[in-house]
Amino acid sequence: MAGEFSRTSRIGDQLQKELASLIQFEVKDPRLGLVTVNEVRVAKDLGYADIYYTVLGKDDQPEVLAENQAALDSAKGFLRRRLAKEVKLRVMPHLRFHYDQSVVNGSRMSALIDEAIRDDEIKTGNEDE
Repeated sequence: MAGEFSRTSRIGDQLQKELASLIQFEVKDPRLGLVTVNEVRVAKDLGYADIYYTVLGKDDQPEVLAENQAALDSAKGFLRRRLAKEVKLRVMPHLRFHYDQSVVNGSRMSALIDEAIRDDEIKTGNEDE
């Protein structure tokens, strides 16, 4: 059981917790909305960390997403320095932010499934008459 979680996934979990707190309380960029850090994937050599995030309530507005991406990209250095103080690692990975489309895609798929179920119920209701 000890080998079940790799070192990089444990580091990713720790970085995710710290980043969520830092982004919420320390980053003072007016372009930044309510950002949720969904996942952090750390490279095996700790050279970089891919951070996947969503923006609460603004999933369908490209201009808002672009502003949030720019704000996070400009805060990379600050966040990396603060992470280096909080998380004791020999090498702090470079941060790369990516907007996570999975939440938007999941809700869109759910809506399509609901619509297909309604259509089937309407069709089977009409055939029974």
